[in-house]
This record gives sequence, structure tokens and C-alpha cells, in this order.
Amino acid sequence: MLTITHQQLKILAALLWLIGGVVLLLKAAALLGEAWRLDPALLWLGVAVAVGVSIGIIKVKFIFRHVCRKNLLRIDQLEKPKLWAFYRPQFFIFLALMISMGTTLSQAAQGDYPMLIAVAILDLSVATALLGSSPIFLRQLR
Repeated sequence: MLTITHQQLKILAALLWLIGGVVLLLKAAALLGEAWRLDPALLWLGVAVAVGVSIGIIKVKFIFRHVCRKNLLRIDQLEKPKLWAFYRPQFFIFLALMISMGTTLSQAAQGDYPMLIAVAILDLSVATALLGSSPIFLRQLR
């Protein structure tokens, strides 16, 4: 019943990870674009990008690579892998909460320059962390 291989689960995990990173990167770019339309002060936009990427790199090093490795190990240890097991159920709950919170923050930031910058930094940091840690998954897919 919906049995799948370990390798297929790893592919699904990597796809969701990469899609999340790309979506957040595009969202951060849109927020920065709106901030630029409100006030084309490139200094603050540059600072936002530098801070977001820097925080993301720290997250890669100290959190996200470990999370990727842990999930890949968990997938390898599944005796009868099922389609939905590429992440734990708690991850999907956490993901739904993060998407809801991100949407709420983005809507609240509309027209508010400092809030747009802050939410863009948050989104860019998570996008950087997701994309920066994705090679952990991609090495498993060779």
C-alpha cells in the first residue's frame, strides 16, 4: 500500500526542501522590490540582503545540515517506506504553521518599509539555509 523506495523518499525530501528555498527566495525578492518602490534607498536593501544571507549561512552551519543528515538517516532506517514518510508528521505541521505565519507577516508588512525589510531578511535567511543545506540531499541522489 503506497510503498516507495528509500531513494524515492530522498528525492521527495530534496524536492520539497529545494522548492521551499526557491519560493522563499522569490518571496524575499518581491518584498525587497516593494520596499524599493516605497523608498529606493539601496543601502538598506543591500544591508537586508547581506544580513539575510549571513543569518542563513549561520543556520546552514549550525542547524540545517544537521537536520538534513538526521532526516536522511531516518529515511534509511525505515523498514517499509511509505509515500508520506519523506518527513515526519511533525514536520508537515511545522511547515503549515510556518507558511501561515509567513503569509500573515507578509500581508502585515504591505506598505510598511521597516516591516518589509524585516520580513525579507527572515525569508532570505531561511531561503539561504534551505538552499545552502540542499547539497546534503543532492549528494544522496547520485
